[in-house]
Amino acid sequence: MHIEVTVAYSPAPREVCEIALRLLPGATVAQALQQSGLQSLYPELDLPTAALGIWGRKAALAQVLRDKDRVEIYRPLRVDPKVARRERFAKQGARTTGLFARQRAGAKTGY
Repeated sequence: MHIEVTVAYSPAPREVCEIALRLLPGATVAQALQQSGLQSLYPELDLPTAALGIWGRKAALAQVLRDKDRVEIYRPLRVDPKVARRERFAKQGARTTGLFARQRAGAKTGY
């Protein structure tokens, strides 16, 4: 009897590497990462310190996997999301975003 697990890593935007594995019951996240061979495909990947998750929820290397789990390896953020939003807002201007994007002709501000 085996469990089926998928290991997913996205080395760049819009690029996803998914590897399907068959493991013995009781296998851990660390064992799945080792069997996936991602370390040899992507040498820049530092698995012991990488952020990991199972179906979008944070996971530890020692966590036991269940059938149909998807182990995800997350890249570090390059830009803080709050800073990126501020920069987009500054570039677009206040009149084209948020509540005031579609305003009726002749309407008061904010309505």
